[in-house]
Amino acid sequence: MKHIHAFQVFPKLPGSLNFLGVLSRNMWWSWKPDAIELFRRVDPRLWEASGRNPIVFATQVSQQRLQKLAADDSFLAHLDRVRQQFKERVLASPDLAENPYSGGARIAYFSMEFGIHESLPLFAGGLGVLAGDHLKSASHMGLPMVAVGLLYRQGYFRQLLDPNGWQQETYPETDIYTLPLTRVKTGNGDLRISVPHPNGEMLADVWKIMIGRVPLILLDTNVVENPPAVREVTARLYNSEPGVRLAQEVLLGIGGMRALTAMGIEPTICHMNEGHSAFANVERLIQVMERHHLDIPTAMEVVARTSVFTTHTPVPAGHDEFPLDQVQPYIKPLAKQLRVNEEEVLSWGCTGNSTIPHGPFSMLILGLRFSQHCNGVSRLHGHVARRMWRHVWPGHNDSDVPITHVTNGVHVSSFIAPEVVMLFERYLGPEWHYSSRKPENIERIDEIYDEELWRAHEMSRTRLISKVRELLVNQYARRNAPIAVVRAAENALDPERLTLGFSRRFTTYKRANLILRDPERLKAMLVDKERPVQILFAGKAHPQDNEGKDLIRNIVQFAKHHDVRSQIVFIEDYDMGIARYLVQGVDVWLNTPRRPLEACGTSGMKAAMNGALNLSILDGWWDEGYTPERGWRIGSGAEYPDPAYQDAVEAQALYNVLENDVIPCFYNRTTGNMPTEWLAKMKASMKMAMAQFCSHRMVNEYQQRFYVPGVRRHRELLADNAAEAQRLSVLHQRLKSLWQEVRVEMPDRDHEGPFQVEDSFTVSTVVHLGALTPEEVDVELYYGRMQRTNDLEEGLTQPMEVVETRGGGTFLYRCTVRCDDSGRYGFTVRVVPRADDWIRFSPGLLTWA
Repeated sequence: MKHIHAFQVFPKLPGSLNFLGVLSRNMWWSWKPDAIELFRRVDPRLWEASGRNPIVFATQVSQQRLQKLAADDSFLAHLDRVRQQFKERVLASPDLAENPYSGGARIAYFSMEFGIHESLPLFAGGLGVLAGDHLKSASHMGLPMVAVGLLYRQGYFRQLLDPNGWQQETYPETDIYTLPLTRVKTGNGDLRISVPHPNGEMLADVWKIMIGRVPLILLDTNVVENPPAVREVTARLYNSEPGVRLAQEVLLGIGGMRALTAMGIEPTICHMNEGHSAFANVERLIQVMERHHLDIPTAMEVVARTSVFTTHTPVPAGHDEFPLDQVQPYIKPLAKQLRVNEEEVLSWGCTGNSTIPHGPFSMLILGLRFSQHCNGVSRLHGHVARRMWRHVWPGHNDSDVPITHVTNGVHVSSFIAPEVVMLFERYLGPEWHYSSRKPENIERIDEIYDEELWRAHEMSRTRLISKVRELLVNQYARRNAPIAVVRAAENALDPERLTLGFSRRFTTYKRANLILRDPERLKAMLVDKERPVQILFAGKAHPQDNEGKDLIRNIVQFAKHHDVRSQIVFIEDYDMGIARYLVQGVDVWLNTPRRPLEACGTSGMKAAMNGALNLSILDGWWDEGYTPERGWRIGSGAEYPDPAYQDAVEAQALYNVLENDVIPCFYNRTTGNMPTEWLAKMKASMKMAMAQFCSHRMVNEYQQRFYVPGVRRHRELLADNAAEAQRLSVLHQRLKSLWQEVRVEMPDRDHEGPFQVEDSFTVSTVVHLGALTPEEVDVELYYGRMQRTNDLEEGLTQPMEVVETRGGGTFLYRCTVRCDDSGRYGFTVRVVPRADDWIRFSPGLLTWA
């Protein structure tokens, strides 16, 4: 073929419109309603046709239209207003009264996917959207964050359904020149990094997209110098071939850290969003060793105390594991840099406390092993994660496992309906975005007139129905459906009906088919003449998950065979754009996971802030958010050993709540033509979501609990040639080498009981510390209520004091126990290091009586 030189031509922006070009190159526009409306005003039809992508949009707008806008005073005033907001909230330095990040501190946030906007196809689902919301709030709050991900040419798949409802996948190529990307440059030109690969090395170009104030760094292996197989590493998100997936995760972690170093960025904090990026801390360990001339144990004291690890799923299949022989080629050059043998590095990702690796290499275990700050994403998920991963900390009870929780939140401005925005601006004020910090502002939601709120919600529902009809017509036309079916789609659904929404990844534990278990009972609700119901489904199954695909097919077939295609609709190719229509327009958000397998479930939060009411199993975030004033629960929150029995019980509970509570509440219009009880629940739901479940609250919690203390600790550890890190390393190694001498004799109490409330008794025990001293350990009474299994429920601790030194490293410890509540209790004694959590919870440093 002849050599072809490619070039791109954009319209020439008149000088007064130059800011449109600047705005299109920063994703800040995607969550600012005023900025979105500015683009839409240029040409509403073209804006929608472009997929709401400003770069594509710019190539389609005529020069004549731009000239006309340049003379439009109203448009120019709108542009100036957005430009001023951009200047204040993106270009200006953040206004931090007390800047905890002075001195060049940076937070590096690693994630396999980022859901910023549907025009930027770098995400598959909730994990990515959560990561995108994290960056948006970090930008708003002025955090010195830099994010790291991969640049996928095909992203996640596009979904099509065949006439029978079976999911098909396509992988269209993304034209990177339609994205607001810029190449990262250094003094030597365009930045390119390399990482280990079984075939030698893997090269990656480094790109950047600005997310408000936050740079998102993306690595791309589509480099001519790479062999074809390596070029495909960043082709698709979540490639199902294990070798490619492993290469992606090596690139994300190791390559991400190397890219930051080449850019002159030394992360003070590393936050790994799931185990995919856990290799980042192996590379960071090498960099800290080399930069500060430290050995591995000392560098580990720094890296671990300044690392945050967030796990997002309680489903074991959701955590990547790889055979050791597959990981070994990547580890070999790293072990050489670390000056240790390969087996020791491999053991960091394996179960057990040995330097000899056993079993598969777990990315999640690698992440846990390198991070002092570990968390799940809801209160319930924190409990589940502690139970799941207690074997990483052998000997510790579930309640002591050092995994906490930070409940997820959603970025309000990205998902709030325009009609609700208008109400919030009127009743909460122009700075309503910041209401999560001002509870008194949120309470003003109660002041919104019922008529106004109901009218706003009806407009959102009508807009949703209109969009779904448009999508259905396109779906059926693409399948060459009969003309009668296409015409029926034009009138599918009813904007006056109670509308339920269910959209998420289709996998068996999410139980999309729970509502289909009793077809006749469901159909009766759908076709009821007086109080009808309609349901919208959307979501994708993983390409390899045939059970998930079968759930989709069951829904499509149910609608077809029961002649309810106008009442049950499945929307193809779910993305963030469709998600916005759904969460803004439905009346009820349905969520039916098998407890406790839903880690959080942020879609219900987005629906709640728009006034939708949640009808959900008590799982994930709803276990925290539910009250009868805000929505409904399905079942009692019980967990069943038999999944089939659980499904049967909770399906009946779902039907009962719908028939007896939800439907009557919606259609009760005794006061005018409005459901006043429903509206009261809407307001309570909105207040809850805005106050408790927004991403500003979430990111601020990460900041206060992990980022700021981590930055402070980083400075302390590395001051004076890392004197504090070296002190801790010496202490840590001393404890490890001498702990085998620690032994606790069975404790005694001064009388047997039984006891009455307010009685007390004394517990004594003999502790053998060997060469350790009482100042280096904590001896604790561990007590709590007894379970039927003769084990303790969530245990409490009480310090014991030395009352006698017996020589030879042996000491008598004692404490007094007060009986505050009646019940059956038990106690024992344990010894742990007297140190911070990183040393205190080191595997092997725990002895029980």
